[in-house]
Amino acid sequence: MDDRRIRVALVNDYEVVVKGLGRMFESHSDEVEVVEYNVKTSVSRPVDIALFDTFAQSPDGASSHIDDVLADPDVARVVLYSWNLDPDAVAAGMERGVHGYVSKTLSTAELIEQLRRVKSGEYVVPDAPAPPGDGDADSPTNGDWPGREAGLTARESEIIALITTGLSNNDIARQTYLSINSVKSYIRSAYRRMGVSSRSQAVLWGVQHGLAPQAPERLHPAR
Repeated sequence: MDDRRIRVALVNDYEVVVKGLGRMFESHSDEVEVVEYNVKTSVSRPVDIALFDTFAQSPDGASSHIDDVLADPDVARVVLYSWNLDPDAVAAGMERGVHGYVSKTLSTAELIEQLRRVKSGEYVVPDAPAPPGDGDADSPTNGDWPGREAGLTARESEIIALITTGLSNNDIARQTYLSINSVKSYIRSAYRRMGVSSRSQAVLWGVQHGLAPQAPERLHPAR
């Protein structure tokens, strides 16, 4: 085994998200070994880092799933991967016990460098967290998300995914560290792209386009 490579498990509640992350690392197999994709499941093989994508999750890692990952003896370190750089979200995530909080706006090479630092024992956070209330970078440079093929942006997709789970606008605002006006703005723009006009129609659209919560699944990349 090449000890210089970073052994990584990719974690989220959506298969399209973890597989999108996996594709980012395909051309960097000499640096990163993607051990498995974890959709709502525990990690089954020892890894250096569990990279936890916060899509449709609280960006501060406030979920039972992240607690399970942090407690997993097969996981040496945990890194949150998010486009929300709100200082409160970053601080809360680090206080929860993760070892790094990295931005989705990083290039793949920059992301790998951050993971390498975490593997070596450092704790990493964004160099310049966004001011409170302005922590959303809605243009991740990498990855994938449900609804992308229908034209939804990453953040619009996340908001619709949370609507599909039954959360209210206020719940979504609290979970995503966005203002209620920002949430409503994302909903309006998403509805236009989806061609719907009501919340019930949005939920149905979300179910039909893969934004509903998925059953637990563990996938191993093809060798």
